[in-house]
Amino acid sequence: MHLATALPHLTWQPTDQGEYFAGLVENIERLAPLNVSPPLYLNIATSDFPPTDHIYAANVVHIMPAALLPPLFRGAASALPRGGKLCLYGPFKYLGEFTADSNATFDEWLKARNPLSGIRDIETLQASAQSQGFRLMSDTPMPANNQLLVFTKQ
Repeated sequence: MHLATALPHLTWQPTDQGEYFAGLVENIERLAPLNVSPPLYLNIATSDFPPTDHIYAANVVHIMPAALLPPLFRGAASALPRGGKLCLYGPFKYLGEFTADSNATFDEWLKARNPLSGIRDIETLQASAQSQGFRLMSDTPMPANNQLLVFTKQ
């Protein structure tokens, strides 16, 4: 909602799946500005990604199983035109190292909830992205030990 309000010239297409989808629908109906479309149910493993100019995924890759990284980049590649951006926001590791002690603690908490989740290595993301024709254009530090990774489809 914050980004849609701050960037009213963009149309936002929210997606989610599973147990979180009903809550997303309810929040969109109650709180969303006019530039937010009704949410789509998107299962990264099995759904076709809708065509779009850019994709923004916040706090997604550390929640989902690592096995879904290739389908995420494959789906994004199928949905985006050349020059389209895939933006990933969240905590990441570099060469296997956490950027902060709090991220290491967060990773332990994630894995206790679901052993298939966890903070991902940027090198793994870059390899998956590159295999689908993306190039990392920027890596920007953000608040709370997060990063904003921007990949461009070549």
